[in-house]
Amino acid sequence: MIDNLIHIITSFFVYSETSPIIFTSISFWIFFTAVFAIFTIVQKKFSLRNLFLFLVSIFFYYKTSGLFFLLLLFTISNEFFVAQAIYKSQNQLKRKILVTYSVILNIGFLSYFKYAYFFTESFNKVFHTNNHVVNYFSLWSNSFAGTHFEIDKILLPIGISFYTFQILTYTLDVYRGKLKPLYNFFDFGFYASFFPQILSGPIVKARDFIPQMYKSYALSKYQFGLALFMILNGLLKKMVVGDYIATNFIDRIFGNPLLFTGIENLFAVIGYSLQVYLDFSGYTDIAIGIALLLGFKLNSNFNSPYKAESTAEFWKRWHISLSSWLQENLYIPLGGNRKGSMASYIIITVLTVFLALLLDATIVLWIVGILALVLGILSYYIPKVKHHVDTNINLMITMLLGGLWHNPTVNFLVWGGLNGLGLVIYKFWRKISPYQNLKTLPVHFWKVFTTFMFITFTRIFFRAEDMTQANEVITKITSDLKWSVAPKIIANFWEVFTLMAFGFIVHWLPSNIKWQYRKFFIKSPVVLKVFIILLCVFFIFQTMSSEMKPFIYFQF
Repeated sequence: MIDNLIHIITSFFVYSETSPIIFTSISFWIFFTAVFAIFTIVQKKFSLRNLFLFLVSIFFYYKTSGLFFLLLLFTISNEFFVAQAIYKSQNQLKRKILVTYSVILNIGFLSYFKYAYFFTESFNKVFHTNNHVVNYFSLWSNSFAGTHFEIDKILLPIGISFYTFQILTYTLDVYRGKLKPLYNFFDFGFYASFFPQILSGPIVKARDFIPQMYKSYALSKYQFGLALFMILNGLLKKMVVGDYIATNFIDRIFGNPLLFTGIENLFAVIGYSLQVYLDFSGYTDIAIGIALLLGFKLNSNFNSPYKAESTAEFWKRWHISLSSWLQENLYIPLGGNRKGSMASYIIITVLTVFLALLLDATIVLWIVGILALVLGILSYYIPKVKHHVDTNINLMITMLLGGLWHNPTVNFLVWGGLNGLGLVIYKFWRKISPYQNLKTLPVHFWKVFTTFMFITFTRIFFRAEDMTQANEVITKITSDLKWSVAPKIIANFWEVFTLMAFGFIVHWLPSNIKWQYRKFFIKSPVVLKVFIILLCVFFIFQTMSSEMKPFIYFQF
């Protein structure tokens, strides 16, 4: 028995690909309980507290990503010294070289792990070669450490897209003079790797988070209640509603769209819009709650996005930290809505080539080339055309790159492009819309409905495994939409549709009503809180599937 106990304890400290400690696992809450207990002892000394949370965060990342924690440590070490060098230097050229090095290195790592397969396949197509992807990190490890990792397969480190952008935020803020660099390595490491949000955000700006690292720990009764509410809310979103409707309906439909009716495909697409929101915002809610228990405030990443009356408003409510990052570090530097810079036209050209390689179709280059020529001629003779091109090109670039940030596939480029077109079209439509300024309930309903359905349509490309599957879903919806079978489908999957209806109703509830039940929980006695927590845990265990579903954004 003692041997078994020792084995269980020691195995907890060893990485296991099949049992990572993520928010939906019991092992995570055992881990967090131990962390919180020790935290209460060390929290009075800032340096010791930050060191402890840094070490805990690195361990957490190791338990979810294995030896990729070494890559995280290297990135943290590199940026720690680069930021200091940028701050100390008075030579503008040297500062630009250092910040360029930082951007290239970080984006280079991100590109290597996310886009190596795409670039290799594209190179083979263009030059008729037969090159294969090589995992140089595994190759070096095998050579110098005697390991036996596969060298022909590149795995994506969980959270690399998020922590890369977060660390870059720090270096760019130092470069722009908005922030002084940290001189304690462990303090910076703590900011860069804070475990609640490192895997899926929200992306935290250094200037918002670092000042909190040197404030005394304080957890009021209100904050404690709010933290518990956010954690429970996130778990219920993800595990009770999101995972259930995915496992029992959505995944089945998308697994083979042609086997199901157009109505079932439509319901699956609408359901996926709800699932991806519940999954991602659920993670964020849990992260915010955990951070709050530890005395740190993370910014909200979602603001009831499906209440948006336009695509522009939607992107102010959805994945707010990424939208803000792209606006601050891409959209505005390119010229924003004022003008298109030389960089804008270079990037749009590269993206065109990128799309052509993805589609393996040179006709794309011809179409875009002719379109660019026509727009160029019109812009030369008609100033208004040039103005519209200049003020919208950066918007399209931002959304296209946002799509590629998720994945270098046609699906995500189309998804980003459609959302970019939606934003551009809305900019023109709001100027001529007869009901743009009307505040009546029917108008509000129509705006929310059309925005939601447009966003839901783009989700087809987000969810489908490839363009073939996306086309199958669209074909079934457009050619086999028989509403007469809807009652039977709803009856057969009544549990799924009940949960979907519940999810949408709660989402569309007025904010003041949501605040009322949130306030009720926060102010409730401890005994009632415990009862509610136990009730929520019961529902979670009743609805959870036998196979633990990872958070959707872990793949990005």
